Amino acid sequence: MITERISKLREKMKENNVQAYIVPTSDFHETEYVCEYFACRKYMSGFTGSAGVLVVLLDKAALWTDGRYFIQAANQLEGTGIDLMKMGQPGVPEIDAYIVENLKENDTVGFDGRVMNTKDALAYKSVFDLAHLNMNVNLDLVNDVWQDRPELPSTPTFHYAEKFSGESMESKLARLRAFLKENHVDSIVLTSVDQIAWLYNLRAHDIPNFPVALAYSIVSLDSAAIYMDASRLDELSQKEFNKNNVKVCGYNDIYEDTKALENSVLIDHSSVNYAIVSNLKAKPVFKESPIVLWKALKNETELKCTKWAHIKDGVAVTKFMYWLKNNAGKVDMSEMSVQSKLQVLRSEQENYLEDSFDTICAYKDHAAMMHYSSKPETNVAIKNEGMLLIDSGGQYLEGTTDITRTFVLGPISEEEKYWFTKALRGHIRLSDAHFLFGCSGINLDILARGPLWDKDMDYQCGTGHGVGHLLNVHESPNGFRWRVLPHRNEMCVLDEGMITSNEPGVYCEGKFGIRHENEMVVVKGNTNNYGQFMHFEPLTFVPFDLDGIDVSLLTNEEKAWLNNYHKEVFEKISPYLTSDEVDWLKSACRSI
Repeated sequence: MITERISKLREKMKENNVQAYIVPTSDFHETEYVCEYFACRKYMSGFTGSAGVLVVLLDKAALWTDGRYFIQAANQLEGTGIDLMKMGQPGVPEIDAYIVENLKENDTVGFDGRVMNTKDALAYKSVFDLAHLNMNVNLDLVNDVWQDRPELPSTPTFHYAEKFSGESMESKLARLRAFLKENHVDSIVLTSVDQIAWLYNLRAHDIPNFPVALAYSIVSLDSAAIYMDASRLDELSQKEFNKNNVKVCGYNDIYEDTKALENSVLIDHSSVNYAIVSNLKAKPVFKESPIVLWKALKNETELKCTKWAHIKDGVAVTKFMYWLKNNAGKVDMSEMSVQSKLQVLRSEQENYLEDSFDTICAYKDHAAMMHYSSKPETNVAIKNEGMLLIDSGGQYLEGTTDITRTFVLGPISEEEKYWFTKALRGHIRLSDAHFLFGCSGINLDILARGPLWDKDMDYQCGTGHGVGHLLNVHESPNGFRWRVLPHRNEMCVLDEGMITSNEPGVYCEGKFGIRHENEMVVVKGNTNNYGQFMHFEPLTFVPFDLDGIDVSLLTNEEKAWLNNYHKEVFEKISPYLTSDEVDWLKSACRSI
């Protein structure tokens, strides 16, 4: 099937005189998770991970992805004729170098400029120009191959009330216009759907697990326009648009309207697609959109709401843990059935909308694949032995949650217990960090990774990511990573109100996987002559499975942190449980 699709794509490439074709994992808005209409890379390669770039040449093909997906990609690409390129590994060429090496002078590289951000497109162009290669950026060749391609989604919108968002559309537009004025630009083009959702307090269900509408926007000093089908607007949103003089235009009208922009226009080249920028007549000013930072700094209302969302989520996951620990080996269960059980428990919570991403439910060796997704063909029975890793989250009107727990269901090896504890030590060390204002995630990542690096172990991915507010579960610009990756915007200064996950792990191929994840919010500590100190407060409240811990490996400080955390879990979660669940929770949160 995949080989047939690749063959048809090559036919289209020949028809268009293209010798290399790039298929990124993206949509017109540079969204991390895309709806099925934009699942072009998945359709052409068979690889289902959330990150990757496919490059098809006339005689070969290759797919680049990161350490989260090395095992999964190797399995899914087998037999397709597509070579796996493990990003960041020794000897693995960059995408542009691979293309240059395999093409000759005056050959053409093609892609759809609507699904390529400007930063990446310009980087490719600089390399290809030096190699005397041409670029055709107006080719959606996958569309010519994909005969039964799904329709673009167009779900009804809903207004996100100020009691949840904490700031009006009027106030946000005023802030944005003040920024434009300060930076001496006349307008800004917005294409990131999360930024548009935040700016206009607008939500929808166009993308699974990501409650946004596919839309564009142009804001100038004296006008604003949003580009989407007006018929899908709810009454309250329409009223707010009228009140703030926001014009509603057709979705595709953005491409003509940006051509008509005059003077200077602010372009965030990491998100605005190249099809828009390549047609601009106005002077582009390449600068990060201020909304990226503004929406990461959660206001008082957002934090209050988020904390309540996490209590509800903690109740659901704790109930699930009780059920799982008491029923494993007694009733029939599988990866897919326990995943469904957890979703049902979440759905029973008030104001639950949907999961915040596709749940990772991975038993035993499946958990070694960081982003494993159980399907009928891979689904396995769960017994009262080994470990089960579940990474999941919910979208509630009050906020977005993300949690991972590794559950011990029966006897585990000393090796498993050792690494379970080492990963938890890393989690605790980062959770307990005190640091001076000015630090970014790169300064603190070693705290989580240290107990593993001490034993020459690593988890080949970041330690944590920002989290949105009823928005994207992976949010820029804050995160934890040991090195700067230019293509990832996550190394900003950690500031009050930023929410970040903390999720170190250990993954041993063919054996087991372990991850411990909480969300934390940055808060201010003491100020003295050395400066402003900062620390983290936990938002997630669910027990860590004490059955997996070798207590002898913990320091006294780490034991104290864990005991205090579990005390807080019991205090916050027990009021919402049954008496049997409370009795169990007392034991699950016991001091060690």
